[in-house]
Amino acid sequence: MFHQVGCFVVTDFNYENKMTVEEFRGYLGYNNEIDRYLIGMRVLAVDDDPTCLKLLDGLLRKCQNQEKARKCMWFAHDNAVFAVCWIKCKRQIEMAAIAVHQFADCITCHAWSPDQSMVALCPNNNEVHIYKLVEENWERIHVLQKHDQIIVGIDWSKSSNRIVTVSHDRNSYVWNEEGSLWVPTLVILRLNRAALCVQWSPKGNKFAVGSGAKTVCICYYEQENNWWVSKLIRKRHDSSVTSVAWHPNNVLIATTSTDGKCRVFSTFIKGVDAGKPKKSGSGSLDAKFGEQIVQLDLSFCWAFGVKWSPSGNSLAYVGHNSMIYFVDQVGPSPLAQSVVLRDLPLRDVMFVSEKLVIGVGFDCNPMVFAADGTGLWSFVRYLDEKKAASSSGRYGSQFTEAFGKFYGSSKQGTSNDKGRAGVHDNCINCIVPLKKSESTKMTSFSTSGLDGKMVIWDLKNQEDLVEYL
Repeated sequence: MFHQVGCFVVTDFNYENKMTVEEFRGYLGYNNEIDRYLIGMRVLAVDDDPTCLKLLDGLLRKCQNQEKARKCMWFAHDNAVFAVCWIKCKRQIEMAAIAVHQFADCITCHAWSPDQSMVALCPNNNEVHIYKLVEENWERIHVLQKHDQIIVGIDWSKSSNRIVTVSHDRNSYVWNEEGSLWVPTLVILRLNRAALCVQWSPKGNKFAVGSGAKTVCICYYEQENNWWVSKLIRKRHDSSVTSVAWHPNNVLIATTSTDGKCRVFSTFIKGVDAGKPKKSGSGSLDAKFGEQIVQLDLSFCWAFGVKWSPSGNSLAYVGHNSMIYFVDQVGPSPLAQSVVLRDLPLRDVMFVSEKLVIGVGFDCNPMVFAADGTGLWSFVRYLDEKKAASSSGRYGSQFTEAFGKFYGSSKQGTSNDKGRAGVHDNCINCIVPLKKSESTKMTSFSTSGLDGKMVIWDLKNQEDLVEYL
């Protein structure tokens, strides 16, 4: 779909005699036209210095979103110099968010069925609601009730079609579909603090539970006794375990904690993991159960959202200090990098490919990170943003002084900057990949947050990200 849009880009004026945007609109008399801004464009404020205006004019003429500058008008008003450029442009609007669903007032976590026809979510209480897509509408078909307190973790096994849930009530349930009912099986975790997170292993024969008791429970099914057994990784964490992530080999597991550390452990269980484990680029797999492979001391605050890359050669996690950490060659001598964010902290991350990572958190807008040919990671842009982030540095040195005043006002909250506003209205706390079994690449994923929305995203039409997929 193409839109032909007219928009004004206004350069700033004499700072001794400021005009608000509303005053400026009234002065021009374009009250109907000036509101028709091209999605993603901002009203820029720069000094009236001719050099700044010349740089802005050159930037506009190079802008990929315009055919050409149709008209450029200069005028003065109360000792203030303005440059107004009228741009007629055609732009193909391709949104990364392809579907938005409002399921509740708040969503704590969610998980998809193996065929992605159903989704299980917790509406910030002690229940799990299962929705199914029926004739393009989501209908609630099941409500799972067994926990006594808020459910904080849900995962749906792709291999066994089982659902596992954990709650602040220190319990875990494995739900099996029997006919039209979901039958729960209690898993004794032996915890004296709340369970905080859960994830099935890639093969679906184990799952891991992180807790506030400074332990990780590795749970597996014991066929002889017909129950779920948990083995604990103890005395390694100094605080609550906030997230767990299984390595693709089904043996190693990574954890993050509020002690700021990211750790990798072996979870090899004889009789559950077939055969003797082999060596891996992520450390020795012939370690005993619970043996620590590596400890990463990169963050000095709470750490969250650890994930492995598809190959298992790298991992990423985030800190509450607005930083994201990337670690290659996980083992005795890991190679680590960190990227500092200028905005609010992240809560979770996800590898789309070996070179592309999506981070979500308190900024309410997914953030895109990519690795260049040398393996150096950097922030690319906000996913729900129509323009690439200006902080990339291409014009940074030229515009540092020109944008100084504008940036300073926005940091103080006086600017009405909607450039990063997206479909989510509150913190995004969960991101889940969506990949069809026959697909070789994962380009879709879903997010949910405290605004009660679940958003489905697709990266196939994001031209600037195709090279990283």
